[in-house]
This record gives sequence, C-alpha cells and structure tokens, in this order.
Amino acid sequence: MDMRKLGRSGLTVSPICLGTMMFGDQTDEKEAKRIIDHARDAGVNFIDTADQYGKGKSEEIVGRAIAKDRDAWVLATKAGNPVNDTHANNQGLSRKWLLKAIDDSLSRLKLDHVDIWYLHLDDYSTPLEEAVSAVADVLGQGKALYWGVSNFRAWRIAELVHLAEAAGIDRPVVCQPYYNAMNRMPEVEILPACEYHGLGVVPYSPLARGVLTGKYAPGKAAPKGSRAGRKDVRMLESEFREESLVIAQKIKAHAEKKGMTAADFAVNWVLANPIITSVLAGPRTLEQWKGYLGALDHGFDEDDERLLDSLVAPGHPSTPGYSDPRYPLTGRPVW
Repeated sequence: MDMRKLGRSGLTVSPICLGTMMFGDQTDEKEAKRIIDHARDAGVNFIDTADQYGKGKSEEIVGRAIAKDRDAWVLATKAGNPVNDTHANNQGLSRKWLLKAIDDSLSRLKLDHVDIWYLHLDDYSTPLEEAVSAVADVLGQGKALYWGVSNFRAWRIAELVHLAEAAGIDRPVVCQPYYNAMNRMPEVEILPACEYHGLGVVPYSPLARGVLTGKYAPGKAAPKGSRAGRKDVRMLESEFREESLVIAQKIKAHAEKKGMTAADFAVNWVLANPIITSVLAGPRTLEQWKGYLGALDHGFDEDDERLLDSLVAPGHPSTPGYSDPRYPLTGRPVW
C-alpha cells in the first residue's frame, strides 16, 4: 500500500479511506465487519464515519469492529448534522452542540478519543469563532488529536486557518470536499486553498454516487434498489442528469478498452491529482469495496487525462446548474 502523509500533519494514511456511511443503514453489521476486516488485511489504515450515519449506528459498528487493533487505524468521525430531531440545538456548529456531539460519538465508539474530528458541514448561523473555540476545547481535552472540515467553501477554510492560529491551536489538517470527474468545481478555489494552507484532501463520492460506474443507461429508468432508483434527493439535484449519464458511458468505453472498469478510471482520475491525499470509498457491500480497492491495480496516463478534459472542462461541472445542496450559494440572497 502506497502510504501518504496527510497534509502538513505527521499522520500517514492509505490512498483509499474506507467510508462507512452505509453501515447501520443499507449495510448490516455482519457485512460491515467483513468489509472492515478485508480493508485491514489489504493494508488500508484510514476509516471514516460520522455521528449522523445510520443515526449513530455506523459509529457503534465501527467502534466494535476496530477495537482489537484500534491503534493501527486512523479513525475519523464528524459532527454538525442532526442525529435525531428531538430539539432545535442538536445540529450545526454551536459550542453547545459540538461539545455534546463529540462526547456522544466517543460513547458510541466506546473510545476515549478519535484521530480526526471533522466539522461535517458549514453553519452560517454560527460564528466561526464559536466553532473554533469548541474545537480548541476538544483538542485540549484529548478527545480528538486532529481536526478537519467537510463541505466548506474555500474562503471559509482560509478563515478557519486564521482563526485557529489566533486561538493558539493547530490549523485543520484535512478537507473532505465533494470532488469527482462530474464535478470539477473544487479545482477553482477549494483545492488550491487546501494546498496553500497545508490541508490534506480526501474527496468523497469519487464515483458521483454511482453515475461514474456506468450502470445508469441514458434514457432509461434507474435500476430498482440503486441510489437513483430510491429517489435520493441529493443525487437528483446534482449527479443524476442525462448529460452526465452520456459522459459516463464514454468513460466506460474508454476504460474497458484499457482493461479497467469505469469505476477504476474514476477513482484513479481523482488520485492522479497531486493535491489529493486519499479518496473516500463508501461501499454498501464487500463486492463494492473490492471494486474500489481494485482500482489501485491500475494506472492513469496522459491519454486518460485528455479524455476527461474533453468531456468535462477543468474547474467546471458536467452540466450547467449542477449544484450540490451541501454547498449553498450565498453570493446572492434568495428572494
């Protein structure tokens, strides 16, 4: 396994990070444990969960599965999203919620600390100073060793770096943006900001929630049981577009001529960017996990890069109007 340093930190991580969003929801504990054990045997040491995944069940499953060799793993979890709907202050980046969220995560994981603690999404209703103050306490108490951000705009990432320095704590070491061959917008601001400020980058959804596997045929209904077939709202607002399905078929044809799958191509395209540290792979089944891992057996060359550039221009999405709801647009107030 070709290990890599995570940003300017001392952490060393695998180029594939096992994402556990499906665990406790679409994936039961038995299958989840098989996936985790396979990842460890393959040399993967980076695993990612969140308090919201499976309404807390993912953290419980992960905690039990890695207990026997906890120190071998770089474990990341996240806070900011609601875990339940019991009251108004159970989400966001307020001090009240963040300090409760880390304790709840550690209780579910049955651990005294996590290695990386992400702010899972931006919260424009809470001052960033308040969030950084809470992070400082969590780091100071040893409940998290490092911290990072996910779903933040570039200027907000830069502001967090400056606020961390002013607070006398380490800056975030990692950013987890939404980045894949259908959405190249992070190349404009987010990735350069991370490179400049020394954050490692671990993008999620390298397969554009399945579109880049080529399994969705243009002009046809999505297969039952698939994410699009389940009418996933976030997917329907971004990836699932006829133009993107056509592009995915062209990538699939190119990849198969070179002896790899469309998914292999998509994962390697992300990893071929030198700003990227690792890629987040979120399998539902062991078979899907093996598919992600198998991508590392293939290379990526100039012909592959030229093909993708001809299909999706650098810095652009696959189609106009492609907007991930996790990245709200704030440059013009909504009427």
